[in-house]
Amino acid sequence: MAEGFGKQMLGERFEVLSAGVEAHGVNPNAVRVMAEVGIDISRHTSDCIDYETLQNAAWVITLCGDANERCPVTPPHVKRLHWDIDDPAKARGSEEERMAVFRRVRDELRERIRRFAAQVLREENA
Repeated sequence: MAEGFGKQMLGERFEVLSAGVEAHGVNPNAVRVMAEVGIDISRHTSDCIDYETLQNAAWVITLCGDANERCPVTPPHVKRLHWDIDDPAKARGSEEERMAVFRRVRDELRERIRRFAAQVLREENA
């Protein structure tokens, strides 16, 4: 979901990539809730972070505690942020309850990335 919003909001300024410490595939519930806001992530892939990607990155943003703890050491030139966001794939309950978690996380990611994009624009124009 973060990659979808990142590409929408930052795609002209950044090459937005998404990678994790493990590859699990793109969650169908993530595809559904992103489609609700007009973003198609059905062709996105689930990739593992690698050394070359880290070396070429300007920013690394980790999204949950596990990723923050397990992400490889980032090179000194890479700016790193951590956003402690729930992993919606771990949501339990009825389908309706799980989908509510996906929607909440989607909306939180959209707002965080919107603020990040605004910050990047301010820094570029400073």
